[in-house]
Amino acid sequence: MDMNKRLTVAVTGASGALYAVRLLRYLMMNTFEVDFIVSDAGKITFKVEMDANLDKEDISAFLKKKFGPSVMKGSIKTYSNDSISAPMASGSVRRLGMVIVPCSMKTMSALAHGAAANLIERSADVALKERFPLVVVPRETPMNSIQIKNMLKLSQAGALIVPAMPAFYQKPQSLDDLADFITGRVLNLLGIEGHGLFNDWGN
Repeated sequence: MDMNKRLTVAVTGASGALYAVRLLRYLMMNTFEVDFIVSDAGKITFKVEMDANLDKEDISAFLKKKFGPSVMKGSIKTYSNDSISAPMASGSVRRLGMVIVPCSMKTMSALAHGAAANLIERSADVALKERFPLVVVPRETPMNSIQIKNMLKLSQAGALIVPAMPAFYQKPQSLDDLADFITGRVLNLLGIEGHGLFNDWGN
């Protein structure tokens, strides 16, 4: 398995399921191997925002239905958030990085304080200790001082914070365009360039 093509993608209960969907679409189109985790709250948000019941429908089936089978050039495997024995719970299994998108303030707080009560938290803890990229996409507004301090603490621990704040200089025409901007910024931080998801400033 190619470490440079293997990623963990986790979805928590914050609003912004579209950000996860657009990231997964790109990764599948470009032959990445994704280990996927979704929290119980993330499943609720996915159902509300994407009309997808991830308790009954696998994420790969959802992506295939939404974008067509030709998109599924990569592989995606779903793990229960309770499955602490999953490969991403160990630092011995190397990978390109981990993305939590969207990231709830509850998960942000847990990570900032070193909690590892479930697979998402444990996988993020492994990313920090093994020094491979942990990209966190918080989606909350407004934020209180505790939440801002948690982001700072997590950043100081080595995480890369990408608030779900899309830019408008690329003149987005759709919600997908807005989500793709954030996807592109996430990919840049993982060292995946040339994705073409948005135009650079001035171009």
